[in-house]
Amino acid sequence: MSILKASQQIRSLSSLSASITRPHRNTYTRTYPTVVVKPDGSTITVRYPEPRQIIQLPINIWTLSEAERKARIDQRKPKKKIKIEDDLDDSYDSKKYLKYLKK
Repeated sequence: MSILKASQQIRSLSSLSASITRPHRNTYTRTYPTVVVKPDGSTITVRYPEPRQIIQLPINIWTLSEAERKARIDQRKPKKKIKIEDDLDDSYDSKKYLKYLKK
């Protein structure tokens, strides 16, 4: 029995073999190629179970400089709506058009 175990091929699992070979499963789930954008701007392509085109990882704002941090926080704030008030001179006279109405 020990001879049989020694002659069997033992698959060594590592991070290198997992990236080169196929996933070893009996049933395969549908995965979609998706681009992941890291905070430094670099991109990688991964398999994702949902059909998404791009995933952007969040930036840690505490690692940014003070000026960049303030600019990012200002971008997140909601924009203030500007109210435009129109002063209309309403010189409409409804009595002027009474002669066109039929009784």
